[in-house]
Amino acid sequence: MLRMHDRNYTFWMVQFEHASSCAGIFLHRKDVPHLMTARRRWSLLATVAAGLILITLDNSILYTALPTLAEDLGATHSERLWIVNAYPLVMAGLLLGSGTLGDRYGHRRLYLTGLIIFGVASLIAAFAPTALTLIGARGLLAVGAAAMMPATLALIRITFTDERERNIAIGVWGSMSVIGAALGPIISGALLNSFWWGSVFLINVPVVIVALVATVIVAPNTSGDPTKHWDLRSSVQVMIGIVGLVVLIKEFGKTSPSITIAIGATLAGGIGLTFFARRQRRLAHPLLDFAIFRNRAFASGVIGAAVAMFALAGLQLVSTQRFQLVDGFSPLKAGFLVTATAAGSLLSSLAGGALLHHIGLRILIAGGLMIAAIGAIITYVGVEQGLGWIIAGLFVVGLGIGATMSVASTAIVGNVPVERAGMASSVEEVSYEFGSLTAVAILGSLLSAIYTTVITLPTGAPAAAGEDIAEAVEIAARNPPGTDLLTAAYDAFNTGYGIIMLIIAGVLIVGTVATGRLLRDHGPGSAASEHGH
Repeated sequence: MLRMHDRNYTFWMVQFEHASSCAGIFLHRKDVPHLMTARRRWSLLATVAAGLILITLDNSILYTALPTLAEDLGATHSERLWIVNAYPLVMAGLLLGSGTLGDRYGHRRLYLTGLIIFGVASLIAAFAPTALTLIGARGLLAVGAAAMMPATLALIRITFTDERERNIAIGVWGSMSVIGAALGPIISGALLNSFWWGSVFLINVPVVIVALVATVIVAPNTSGDPTKHWDLRSSVQVMIGIVGLVVLIKEFGKTSPSITIAIGATLAGGIGLTFFARRQRRLAHPLLDFAIFRNRAFASGVIGAAVAMFALAGLQLVSTQRFQLVDGFSPLKAGFLVTATAAGSLLSSLAGGALLHHIGLRILIAGGLMIAAIGAIITYVGVEQGLGWIIAGLFVVGLGIGATMSVASTAIVGNVPVERAGMASSVEEVSYEFGSLTAVAILGSLLSAIYTTVITLPTGAPAAAGEDIAEAVEIAARNPPGTDLLTAAYDAFNTGYGIIMLIIAGVLIVGTVATGRLLRDHGPGSAASEHGH
């Protein structure tokens, strides 16, 4: 088949449409994406990428701003936790239902609706007078993000009809998640140097406005399928189940978990997910078709996405703390150092999508996780060898994660029919959110527990210094020289940091083995998708 430039291709297709119209033959609206020029397709990618960066940015932007805004608003310890947790918790609960909603009403419409909600919520958050108002605004931000996130990937799936071109586009899309998460602490630190804490939310508004205009111009106005039944009961059941599961993970991530909350969360999660699973088997148009998990490429993409985000979120969380607490870096400088993962990820994400047809899913997903595991081990060695080794390790982790994420999305959305793109996108986003939430809940608390266990306090040091390194640093500053206390605290924290790196490497290796087995038939030259779903 002759390959033609998009301009010529579009010209002749438009002529064909005109001729067909004269003969009374009309192209269906769902065929519009095929007529999009290359410029419009890549403009669409830039537009949905902007939305995705906003979503991931708001997951990490409070790491730096939280102390300042909590002080200004007089937030209690519990309110601080909810200011951070309201966003990922609500989003995780809504994601699965919102993707199927896009299949019914159209992903362009859902993306525009999500942008509007996100922009309004950003304004409320920026000028929130109380902590409770800010918590509510963060929940509303999550509603907008949950509407936008599956739509970003679904629009790419619909618009990029050429499989190789789509692989590259999804690779770029995947790298935006890493870049957005890495930029959060940097942007927050830069804004707080000159403005008040509300600026970290207000910065979303101009991006939302530009994305709204661009979406109206470049996104295909394809209608959804009104015959698809969106089941409200299923959405409520899965939200209760997922939120219960997330609360359970977060509760056991605490140093002193509440048994009452844990039991309540277990019951809510178990009952919600059980009723949801039973209902899906009875519905003609289920919110989630469990049969799709029999597709090995799809299942490997879900595992790869979850493990990659577990490693990325955990690494960013503990590394940012270490650079600030042990090396004395400012939040902005620590944020810049952690972007070594984003630098590595950007390179491999772009290459992964372009090379998929040449080297196959197995090498990129399983091989990427193995490279990331090697990077985590290098970072572990860097605890003793110095900062250069740590930065090199972070870069290698980024290389591996980028390779995996660049094609995990392809493995997921490329193995469902286009009319189920929203469902597939939602499953992927839930995988990302669970990987991230689990890492923060488990690894953050584990780091504190290791510090408390291994520290040997010098004679006369307050017991509080053995419970929290920040407390130890503050006590040493009030009682100079405090050298022995600082040395003990730094050694204990570095021990915990090293152990966390080994745990991350272990999880990545398990992911490597699991995805490698699932993808044993997806080596070089194999197709990215399996048919017959």
